[in-house]
Amino acid sequence: MRAVLQRVTRASVVAEGETVGRIDRPGLLALVGVTHGDGPAEVDAMARKISELRILRDERSVRDDGAPVLVVSQFTLYADTRKGRRPSWSAAAPGTVAEPVVDALVTALRARGVEVATGRFGAMMEVSLVNDGPFTLVVDV
Repeated sequence: MRAVLQRVTRASVVAEGETVGRIDRPGLLALVGVTHGDGPAEVDAMARKISELRILRDERSVRDDGAPVLVVSQFTLYADTRKGRRPSWSAAAPGTVAEPVVDALVTALRARGVEVATGRFGAMMEVSLVNDGPFTLVVDV
């Protein structure tokens, strides 16, 4: 499982003209990719990282500040661009595998007391954000 975490002052996601997820105060945007074999152990590790990494201002975590997280699935995080001009998506889990894993991550974050907004799995989305810093990390578990 891989996530790109961006510290944001606000973020939102629109699908089919409808705002489906939004956070209106400082927190994190988590773009999440799932690969083959990801399961409960990876979900737990990623939920722990997202909620406990001290990456907000003043070295605080999402849990420390009660900050929200906007989770957006993004299979393109597993693109392989080493050969040719066309990315390979073979490392990305198919939607039928990835969707329940992303849902489990959202559930695990909420179980840790994190306020979570989401995108819409499999939809074409417009993601808007104000990156705070800018501050962006790639997290692999």
